[in-house]
Amino acid sequence: MKDRTLRTLEYHKMIERLSECAGSACGKERCREIVPLTDLGEIERLQEETQDALSRVYAHGSLSFSGVHDIRASIKRLDMEAGLSAGELLHMGSLLVAVKRIRDFGAGDEREDSLSERFRMLEPLTSIANEIDRCIISEEEIADDASAGLKNVRRQIRLTNDRIRDQLASIVSSTDNKSYLQDNIITMRDGRYCIPVKSEYKNRFPGMVHDQSSKGSTTFIEPLAVVTLNNELRELAGKEQEEIKKILKNLSEMLVPHIPALEFDMETITAFDVIFARAMLAKSMNATRPAFNTEGIIDIKKGRHPLIDRSKVVPIDIRLGDDFTMLVITGPNTGGKTVSLKTVGLFTLMGQAGLHIPAFDGSRLAVFDNVFADIGDEQSIEQSLSTFSSHMKNIVSILREADEGSLVLFDELGAGTDPTEGAALARAILSDLHERGVHVMATTHYAELKAYALTTPGVCNACCEFDVATLSPTYRLLIGVPGRSNAFAISGKLGLPEQLIDRARGYMTQKEKSLDDVIEGLSASRLEYEQKNERASEALGEAERLKERLEQKNEKLDATREKIIENAREEAEKILRDAKEFADATIRKINKLAGSGAPMRELEEERGALREKLSGAGRKKTAVEKKPGAPITDPSQLKIGDSVHIVSMGVDGRIVSLPDRKSDVTVSMGAMRTTVNVSDLRSAAPAPAPEKKEKTGVGAIKIQKAYDVGMSVNVIGMRVDEALPVVEKYLDDAYLAGLQNVSVIHGRGTGALCDAIRGLLKRLKYVSSYRFGTFHEGDRGVTIVEFKQGN
Repeated sequence: MKDRTLRTLEYHKMIERLSECAGSACGKERCREIVPLTDLGEIERLQEETQDALSRVYAHGSLSFSGVHDIRASIKRLDMEAGLSAGELLHMGSLLVAVKRIRDFGAGDEREDSLSERFRMLEPLTSIANEIDRCIISEEEIADDASAGLKNVRRQIRLTNDRIRDQLASIVSSTDNKSYLQDNIITMRDGRYCIPVKSEYKNRFPGMVHDQSSKGSTTFIEPLAVVTLNNELRELAGKEQEEIKKILKNLSEMLVPHIPALEFDMETITAFDVIFARAMLAKSMNATRPAFNTEGIIDIKKGRHPLIDRSKVVPIDIRLGDDFTMLVITGPNTGGKTVSLKTVGLFTLMGQAGLHIPAFDGSRLAVFDNVFADIGDEQSIEQSLSTFSSHMKNIVSILREADEGSLVLFDELGAGTDPTEGAALARAILSDLHERGVHVMATTHYAELKAYALTTPGVCNACCEFDVATLSPTYRLLIGVPGRSNAFAISGKLGLPEQLIDRARGYMTQKEKSLDDVIEGLSASRLEYEQKNERASEALGEAERLKERLEQKNEKLDATREKIIENAREEAEKILRDAKEFADATIRKINKLAGSGAPMRELEEERGALREKLSGAGRKKTAVEKKPGAPITDPSQLKIGDSVHIVSMGVDGRIVSLPDRKSDVTVSMGAMRTTVNVSDLRSAAPAPAPEKKEKTGVGAIKIQKAYDVGMSVNVIGMRVDEALPVVEKYLDDAYLAGLQNVSVIHGRGTGALCDAIRGLLKRLKYVSSYRFGTFHEGDRGVTIVEFKQGN
């Protein structure tokens, strides 16, 4: 892309906004180097990265790149086996800490996307980062614990300092020396401890003179008593620097084997900084990912120019490349024509640079090899070029380079010269580009170009709408309709006499009047179409809302029906379960009474209670399963309190309100109420006639038990006290079910369990006999039990 086009379309301003979203110096530098690409695969890769980063930002918040420093120069020094300074090592450690933080951010998202692999490949070198943090406090300070040698030297330095201060303090605090000293303080000169002595008494303190005050009244003397100690201190300071150099060298050597990892971390973090800068820019603009194509189709939905205040910008819809490859835009000045051109051009450049565009989801952009723009006043005083000449020079260059893979944007093509000649030139230029298959958008005031667009296949008119009533543009772009100058209408609104306007109309040629009438007719047709379309959209929206409410109501009814059916099923199961438990308890009681020789009357009473319990369970189960009756043909016959069956829900209820105009009634189902149509109701089925009881209560128990009881029970592994209740319960059920013989599997073991079970069998009155199993039945690990018949 030509730099002139990038400047004209203000692409550099967008790149500057992008760089402000980056968190590191390297990221900002990389952002400023971004240029639009022309390879569809690379563009899609960048767009996908931006989309994935934006998804992560929305899910987990922004990613911080604080602490990321440019370590490329330091890596080169390491590669040459040169040691790094404390500041460089701190930057290395800071970068590695940032690497760990960024890798952890990536690991926090379980979804796999285009960024996941690079997040995993980051190497934070945590042990080295911790060592750097332990040893280096700041660029000027190394920790005492960085090495044993440094710790020992600094301990000696502190001791020597203390000894020097003690010596000097004794001199300064002596009353004999008070009159000879300028101040009772200890100071330093050239790194050595001194005392301030009045110049006239300097000979009273043998030692080394290091300095003198500006007026000469004070001499700074290092007393002879501390010279040796000061020399020792100077030597220790040298040793301290040597130890620091060793520490920095060791840390540098630790990094050398990891130079490739450091280079990868630096490059990857910089790339991430740019990617997440694109995501943050997209978030700030409420932008979306455009769909790209190579067919030259542009379809921008509610696009907003990103450099115009969001509270003022008017979203526009722009199409190009599907039914037409050239769009001629007309309309009043300051109506938004130039903004429309710049929006298309800037969106194209942004999209091909991997940026999202501030438009509705589903917008489409084409990949162009070149974008050319001739917009704005290009007058050059230095080159003695007029506005027209400057524009024409640029147009000549565009005509020389444009081809089928180019997008060309013209603002006020042919302006700045004689209107007749300008219109002819403009038409010739547009015709040439159209014949060559170039995609073109051009703004104009020339009526000749409106007519050209009306009569040429593949060329379409568009206009920026103007509200004559308010004398202000609406900034809406209307495709398919040529614009009007509205000069007469505006002049009349501003007070120009009507007779002058009529005279002006008289000067227009018949052809010009006809074109104006055509445009007026098209505008009226468009207005009528938009009104109808708006009403249709409202009706469609209302239908969608009604459909959604109906679906929600049906879902609620389905859920209610399922709940009622489930409750009924659970109640039926509970009834049967209670009946079984009651039957089991009754059978045990009957057996106990029979064994104790109780009177026959008590046995019959127990059997009667059992029959009544089972009959009640049967009646309740039948009530749950009864079927609906006949449809209701005459809603007027319904009365409050009538029992009905709701077909769609499969439940019964009672009428609590009479049918309304729509034949809807309210039905109560216990604590719940619902409104249904009469067509969904059936008469409640009458209660079923009582069936003949062909079996006694005990017989009914036998039938149910026969479904539940197996032919054997296994108690292997149980203790005697655990096994005996299980075996007794099983034998009761098996006898009640009418089985002739069953198997009790107890295993051999110590024989204690077998003996206990045989003892139980002896006591049970309904057991006829028992024996060990044959070889094929389980031998002595199984006892075969025979029941008495005729029970």
